Amino acid sequence: MIVLENSNMKVSIQEKGAEVVEVFHKEKDLQFMWSGDPAYWGRVSPVLFPIVGRLKNDQYTVDQREYSLPQHGFLRDSAFSVIEQTNETARLQFATNGRFKDVYPFECSVEISYRLENNRLTFQWKVVNEDKDDMYFSIGAHPAFRIPLRENEQISDYFLEIEPSKTTPKEFILKEALIHEKGAAENLHQLPLSADLFANDALIFSHIDGITIKSPVNKNQINVQFNDFPYVGIWSKYDAENHTIAPFLCIEPWFGIADTHDHNGNFKEKLGINRLSKEGVFQTEFSVSFS
Repeated sequence: MIVLENSNMKVSIQEKGAEVVEVFHKEKDLQFMWSGDPAYWGRVSPVLFPIVGRLKNDQYTVDQREYSLPQHGFLRDSAFSVIEQTNETARLQFATNGRFKDVYPFECSVEISYRLENNRLTFQWKVVNEDKDDMYFSIGAHPAFRIPLRENEQISDYFLEIEPSKTTPKEFILKEALIHEKGAAENLHQLPLSADLFANDALIFSHIDGITIKSPVNKNQINVQFNDFPYVGIWSKYDAENHTIAPFLCIEPWFGIADTHDHNGNFKEKLGINRLSKEGVFQTEFSVSFS
């Protein structure tokens, strides 16, 4: 386990998937991340790569050859190597090294770095194309925050403060895990939370710069800032029988999205796909502030 620590926070990261599994605020004596209880959802903050969401029929084609990948790809279950670490930073690396050719035809490496500053944790991603041709990929975050944060609170005690970008956001809906565009999301600034919001799976928007989880019954906040990410998902696991959700909320910045319901299967034409030229480098970051 990798531990980053300063006077305010302690962050634990496991090498499998380079996944943050704990964020503890010392002054508040508060654990902000979901526990990973498999009774609800056995992950905490996986990194999604080389796809985000589900493929149509779990399949795709590149240059007329068919491949298959499970939802969210393989990176979240892959081993990383620690290549640099200080008290407040860590850098981990993964490389395909020819091991994934049966499911993903492109050779690449992925670096995931973390930087802890005061009460803010920054997530940095670097994808390097090590193939002989252009490569295609998606990458996304899936952090789950413990909501409610305090005893005797309900999900209805919380709301989302949403920061749209200058372009009007679009809303997308999932039907059988595939994307349908719903249309423009007007006046998207504050969203009260309830279990029924997630009855039809995740809420998905484009052109959002940040989301803050807030509550009028306590002073705690979780701010996820992801300027320039094209998509964001908001999700919790819904229990249809009891009309409740699991005790966590995911705010998921994505460079990519699930297949559309009418997608033709061509990976290079997939909605939200990223193309990286030979020896090209893709870099981005987002941050989460805990208070």
